[in-house]
Amino acid sequence: MCGIVGYIGKEKCLEKIINGLESLEYRGYDSAGIAYKVKNHIRILKKEGRITNLKNDLDLQQDSFIGIGHTRWATHGRPCQLNSHPHQVGAITLVHNGIIENYEELKKELQYEPISETDSEVLAAYINQMYQESQDILSVLSTLEKKIIGSYALGILVEGEDKIYAIRKDSPLIIGRSEDGNFIASDVPAILQFTKKYQLLLNHEYAVLEKDHVIIFQDGKEVEREVLTFVGEKEATMKNGFAHFMLKEIYEQPKVIYDTVQCYIKDDYMNQMAFLDEFDAIDIVGCGSAYHAGLVGASLLKKYGDIPVQVAVASEYRYTKQFYQKNHLLIVISQSGETADTLAVLRNAKEQGIHTLTIVNVVGSSIAREADQVFYIKAGVEVAVATTKAYTCQLALLSLFACYLGIKRGILKEDVLSLYDDLGSQIETILKEDALIKDVAQFIQNKNDIFYLGRQVDYALCMEASLKLKEVSYLHSEAYAAGELKHGTISLIEEGTPVISLLTDEELFLKTLSNVKEVVSRGAFSVIITNQEIMDKTLYQKMIQLPKTLDLTGGILVMVVCQLLAYYVALYKECDIDKPRNLAKSVTVE
Repeated sequence: MCGIVGYIGKEKCLEKIINGLESLEYRGYDSAGIAYKVKNHIRILKKEGRITNLKNDLDLQQDSFIGIGHTRWATHGRPCQLNSHPHQVGAITLVHNGIIENYEELKKELQYEPISETDSEVLAAYINQMYQESQDILSVLSTLEKKIIGSYALGILVEGEDKIYAIRKDSPLIIGRSEDGNFIASDVPAILQFTKKYQLLLNHEYAVLEKDHVIIFQDGKEVEREVLTFVGEKEATMKNGFAHFMLKEIYEQPKVIYDTVQCYIKDDYMNQMAFLDEFDAIDIVGCGSAYHAGLVGASLLKKYGDIPVQVAVASEYRYTKQFYQKNHLLIVISQSGETADTLAVLRNAKEQGIHTLTIVNVVGSSIAREADQVFYIKAGVEVAVATTKAYTCQLALLSLFACYLGIKRGILKEDVLSLYDDLGSQIETILKEDALIKDVAQFIQNKNDIFYLGRQVDYALCMEASLKLKEVSYLHSEAYAAGELKHGTISLIEEGTPVISLLTDEELFLKTLSNVKEVVSRGAFSVIITNQEIMDKTLYQKMIQLPKTLDLTGGILVMVVCQLLAYYVALYKECDIDKPRNLAKSVTVE
């Protein structure tokens, strides 16, 4: 998991590549490197840590017009300069995103002893060995998939050639096009400073980039590929006055949720959702926050749709025997559309003839292309590693599915759709009146353990709230079904332990309130987030009151509060909020 940027063209390359890598910092990384050609000689510079360390040792005005750059998120080998990319072996210099699963077997075939701990250097050596035998890099690339097990997006320089070669299998890579030259990149934001024009490099394809020409190959034959135009402004990848991307993206939620909802409500909503009538059972699969969104969606779909719904983590689901029914729907959720485990689940289900639907943010991503049915959220570019607006857009879309089924079954009236019209102003009120959230953040920033409690949909929301706090503040936090805490874990509650309870389910309100009493009686610092009235002030030290609304939209309001809480805790702890340690934005390895 990393960022790849390459450029070949009429203009100097170093500043373009560095700027492109900086635009991909949100993907997460622990080292950075660059390979560039000067007077037919390839120079390589690699540094552990931030891109700034690399940038400070480069002359960005160097007369170099071809190069490849990389930010590494360690998989094989510790983060250090030796393990950083690019790797050079013989005539081959490459950057790699992905994992080579059979690198130990490949290593046995080499007439070369790797100096790093990485699978990527082994791959470079293996490609070099194949190239030395054939002296034809295109023939090497055409047969590479037969030799390599795993995933890879590669940018390759070959000694003596003024070309960049690119190839991908199960890891994303795009080609940027401009009048002044051509780019490769892991994601579109890397090229937006220079061009909005790009082409998709599809799975199993490879390409040759020259300064004024690009050829894409599929199954060894040249193919024509549409040049796409990025819809949006490059400002979407800028902070625009906010201290952090995470805060900016929290504040963007009223607009992006509105855009997502209106995309489906304004254009014959009932007919757009009618496909749901065909299915008797639903599985929802995702990773991390996408999985948590699925848990909320499942709760709503079961309640309003009266349909069996199972939710699973993609990395477990793909290795578990499934018992699909005749009319079974698989919903896979992914922000990037490139999540490795989720993509594998999608492909397995399709092989078994199961109808697949994806909720995804990135147009043209692998999951979007391969699913039978695509529902795009309109979150726009999300830069912060910890998702906020993409998650709430996923909740909004799943809510629309449940809402449709509720209307069809007569549980809800069609005027319930007006709920979504009020959502933006309700979120804006929370954003403006955040003093109480800041107070809670100040209190818990130095605590060792934080617990979130809730039942049913509130428990699903607790899981995401807890993850968000862990991701950006590094505090230990756990989500518990409120009725389960007393079966062992309540032994951890002591004087001053923060317990944050979500109480938005009216039917289970009194049950959860009883669990709050249990922790308060043991000295917990009680924080309640609710849309209900609580008269007994001894049950909390802090209470954050939300507007009373249906659970179709209420969970989104809860999560805006919890996102802000996580943000402010991380801010007070002076954490690297947009780029938390050890994390990557797009998880393209298993």
